[in-house]
Parts: sequence; C-alpha cells; structure tokens
Amino acid sequence: MAAGLYIHIPFCKQKCNYCDFASFAGQENRIENYLTALRQEAAQHPAANCRTLYVGGGTPSLLSCSQLEKLIALIETHAAPIPAFTESTFEANPESLPPQKIHLLHSAGFNRFSVGLQSFNDAELHTLGRVHSVADFLRVWKDLRAGGVANINVDLIAGLPGQTAESFRQSLNQLLALAPEHISVYGLQIEEGTPFFEQGFVCDQLLMRAMLEDTRNRLIQAGYHHYEISNFARPGYESKHNLNYWQYGKYTGWGSAAASFNGRTRKQNISSLSQYIQCIGGHKDPVSFSETLTGKAREGEKLMVGLRQLDGVVLTPAQHRFFNEEIQKHLQNGLLIKDGKKVKLSEEGLFLANEVFYSFVAPFEDP
Repeated sequence: MAAGLYIHIPFCKQKCNYCDFASFAGQENRIENYLTALRQEAAQHPAANCRTLYVGGGTPSLLSCSQLEKLIALIETHAAPIPAFTESTFEANPESLPPQKIHLLHSAGFNRFSVGLQSFNDAELHTLGRVHSVADFLRVWKDLRAGGVANINVDLIAGLPGQTAESFRQSLNQLLALAPEHISVYGLQIEEGTPFFEQGFVCDQLLMRAMLEDTRNRLIQAGYHHYEISNFARPGYESKHNLNYWQYGKYTGWGSAAASFNGRTRKQNISSLSQYIQCIGGHKDPVSFSETLTGKAREGEKLMVGLRQLDGVVLTPAQHRFFNEEIQKHLQNGLLIKDGKKVKLSEEGLFLANEVFYSFVAPFEDP
C-alpha cells in the first residue's frame, strides 16, 4: 500500500470540553510562525511517493486564505501537487469554512472534506463547547455541494451529557437526509485533563451502546459499508488515508504531535506548539518519541490495528505462534469470530474491542 502524508494544524477557536488532542485555542497570532516551522520541517523531511494527504487538527479551516495558500505551496514544494494525491482530505469546522476557503481548497485539488458536526442539536453543541450552530453546518454543507465537493465525511458523537436516544436518533435522521459519502460515529470518551473529566461526567455506557447499535443497523440499511469500528462509507468512499494506518502502511507526519512510520520505526513530534517552533527554528530535531517494535510486540500491534477493520485479518504464522492462546480465548468468549481464513471482531466485539486489543499489547502475560 502507498504511503500517506499527515499534516497537523493545532489551532482552534475554542477547545472543546471532550478534546484531549494536541490543539491550542487563542493562539492565532502564532500561525505564521508555525507555518514557517512547518515549511522548514517539510524541507528537511520531504514526503516523496505519498499517495494520500490528510490535513487535520485542531481546526485547519481556522487558517486565513493567505495562510492556506502558504500551506498549499509547501505541500506542493515538498510532497506533490495536491491533485496528484489519490485522496486529499481537509478537516474543517463549520464556523470557519466560508465559500472562499472552499473554493480555494477545492481548486487547489482537495477532493475530500471532513466536517466536525458532532450533533444536530444546538443545546448539545453548547454542552460540547462547540462554537458553531446547526445553521452554520447546514450553510457549509450547502456551500460544499455548490462548490462541487463530491466526497464529504461528517462526524457525530454518541453519549453526550444530557443526550437521549431520541435526540441522537434525530441527529442521525437529519444526517441521513443529507446523504454524505462517509460518516464517522464515535462514542464519547472521557479523557483525563478535559473539562468533562474535571466535571466528573460519567458516560451511560448502556445508553451509548444502544445508540451505537441503532446507528450501525440504520446506516447499514441505508447502504453504508461499516468498514471500521467507528466509520461508515458508501461503497468506494472508504477513507484511503485511514485504511493505510489500519493496514500497517507507511506514513509521514509534519507538524507538532505528528507521527511518522517507515515500516519499522515510529516517531512522534513534540506536542508543545512553542517547543516545536523553537526546535525547528534552532535546527533541532522536534521528535519527542521514537520506537522500533520487533517480534511479538510488532506482530501484536499489527494485529491490533488490523482488527479495527470489520473485514478482519488473515493471521500471519508469527501471529498464530505468538497469540494463539489469546485468539482462542476471544473466539471462545465470542468477541472474535472466524470468517473463512480471516479472524474479525464479532458484533459483541465491536463494543468491547479494547478488551480484545489489550491482549496484543505489551506487557504480555508470558509464563
């Protein structure tokens, strides 16, 4: 599989109450310095032969048109012309994607947009700490379609504070009426350090599971392919960039907190915005973490990410050797099933996937 290029834009208008990603609010005055550092890193580590592109964040659409032009220029200088990528995704939030940015990005060659909606309910959006409204999203949706964008992903979150099964179902109904090419549906995770964690909010796991089960059934009935735990696509619109991750492909990452993998060694850049800019400006390596997995650890990681795909995986001889006991355990407890030569998550396993994945991650319980 061809390699992917990921570019991290860590700026946000406001930090959401559930977000633990490497993103920073109120730092727009540092975007120019960040783009300079990004260009310098790209020059030091050009991304040749990458076939997919993903610009994520943060909120990449927070950049101005002139800043987006600088971003496009550095991609084309140090990777490839954007139309040369088989898939080029740009993440956006509704409050910062006016028609002129859509035109600029689409004209440059971006052929896929991922829009963070999260809910079709304004009260729920306020609870999440989002700064857009449902009306903002509908405007952006109309502008994307009018601008000729034919591949759109929309995100939803299940299990929000105060959310009911009916309110979530209404969000799903409204989204299905728009018929996006791709839908990502995530169960809310409460991460340490987030406002939701500090507030002591605890998800109703049974309610959230009911929401996700209903979502899975309804999206499949509507013709979507459930191809990864949280992702659904119309046939042919599966995310090529993310499939590369799940199939253990190579990728290059530029920017703070961005990760790269050359097939053997994985490394990740410093998350801190200030430290990233200072390292690049001082001609220092911004990498904060690097590891090379071998043997059982490598095969376990490959198995873990591969099992995120609902089509499952064909076990390698090494995986059979290292993990036969764990695989048999999960076949017996019903979290894994066999499908011809493949092993994959069962319907029950979809909702208890972490219990399966922990079996394949060090430290192992070897005798």
